Amino acid sequence: MSTSPSTVARLRLELSLVEPVVRAAAARMWRSDAGLPGRYRRYLCAMHQVIRASVPLMERAAARCEALPHDPVASPLARYLRAHAEEERGHDDWLLTDAAASGTAPGELTDAAAPAHVAALVGAQYYWIEHSHPVALLGYIAVLEGNAPAPGLAGRLARETGLSPAAFETVRLHADLDDGHSADLDLLIGRLPLDAGQRSLVAVSALHTVAALAELFDRIAATAPTPIGERP
Repeated sequence: MSTSPSTVARLRLELSLVEPVVRAAAARMWRSDAGLPGRYRRYLCAMHQVIRASVPLMERAAARCEALPHDPVASPLARYLRAHAEEERGHDDWLLTDAAASGTAPGELTDAAAPAHVAALVGAQYYWIEHSHPVALLGYIAVLEGNAPAPGLAGRLARETGLSPAAFETVRLHADLDDGHSADLDLLIGRLPLDAGQRSLVAVSALHTVAALAELFDRIAATAPTPIGERP
């Protein structure tokens, strides 16, 4: 027996009530002023720290599912996660390429220790995967892919920062790809036989992700502008 389509509708309704917080933080981060090039470079670093965890998270969640042979949610969830991990593989490398095009050495991204707010965004998923149920990861994915960059953002950022258009390929590609991924996720959630506890876990994970992602964007947005004469 599959979950009622109302499960998807309920999750999307809950997210619609809180996602304006993420959109407002993103708008502050992308505001048009002299600090925008520097904020974009910091965005690349932060998102690399987030996205490099995506495939390992999905692979770990899939492995946990495969250790639950009698759980009716586990098998279809594992298939989805394995397939989606392959779709997402290498996206962290896109960010390194964008960083190089922006004038940032890729080592500035790969060698940086993730700050506590990034670890909180991603690390909660590891806890729920290990100690609750891997289905929690669907809430995280729903928020990240439901808040993809807006179409046209890459072009605007290139114009307003003066950086090479090649520095914005990840923004452009995720604007194109993530709508389709969100539709696939909704179909999966609608088909999974989630019980009440699992539905609650997906929602809690999603709401945590909204709050943590908004904090991440706000921290980037609040960074003081670089003094004139220094690289932004």
